Amino acid sequence: MGLENSVIRNRTFNFACAIVRFTTVLKEERHYEIARQLLRSGTSIGANVREAQRGVSTKDFKNKLGISLKEADETEYWLQLIDLEIKEVPKELLKEVDEIMRMLVTIIKNS
Repeated sequence: MGLENSVIRNRTFNFACAIVRFTTVLKEERHYEIARQLLRSGTSIGANVREAQRGVSTKDFKNKLGISLKEADETEYWLQLIDLEIKEVPKELLKEVDEIMRMLVTIIKNS
């Protein structure tokens, strides 16, 4: 259950940093509410991945990663909505959240 220095831990942390930067731009453009929603879900992915490494059992580990997956799915939803209705979302963010979801599904299945 050790994810210390793992690819998923590093990628979700870097993704959270990118989300913080993007939501700062959204706030500057006065899109406060959707920026708040995106910031919450986008940073929660990595937080739950870190929490998973402290899991007391395989079931707990998988549960925490399942929460990360749900947050990633929600983040993808907000990014798609923003991209369609508010502002062009950097394609790297959309690609990265998709890859993170794929990685999480693989880790959960193989645990």
